[in-house]
Amino acid sequence: MTPLHNAFDCVVDASVGIKLFLNEPLADRADALFTHLSDQPPAHFYVPDLFFSECANILWKHVRRFAYPAAVAQQHIADLVTLRLRPVAMQSLAEDALTLANQHQCSVYDAVYVTLAARFAVPLVTADEALLHVFAGTEFDIRHLRDWPTV
Repeated sequence: MTPLHNAFDCVVDASVGIKLFLNEPLADRADALFTHLSDQPPAHFYVPDLFFSECANILWKHVRRFAYPAAVAQQHIADLVTLRLRPVAMQSLAEDALTLANQHQCSVYDAVYVTLAARFAVPLVTADEALLHVFAGTEFDIRHLRDWPTV
């Protein structure tokens, strides 16, 4: 496990990461949160490598459904992969995530983020209300983006 170096160390899920690029509610909070990647020492934002394909899929949906420019979506993914995120291989998370998903009746995709946060002993920051609801009252530290401090 990595010790906390910065008060903003966390796992961020795709519901937060995509707000850097789409005009969605709480996009300003996501922007403020991600500025902490430049702190000294920098915040550590952990993501499963699944994060990048999830964000790409969200952008693809916007291209297909809302006539979002494909070239802009491509640039957003190019920008996303250059962020100083700390990706973790899915193969190291899959078994525990499946167990957690079965225990809490949630998707394995959601359980991967929770598993990763537990593994590094950091909070999971999300804008996914359903995920928050599933894990409410459990031992897992999951916080809504609107409640996560940005300064």
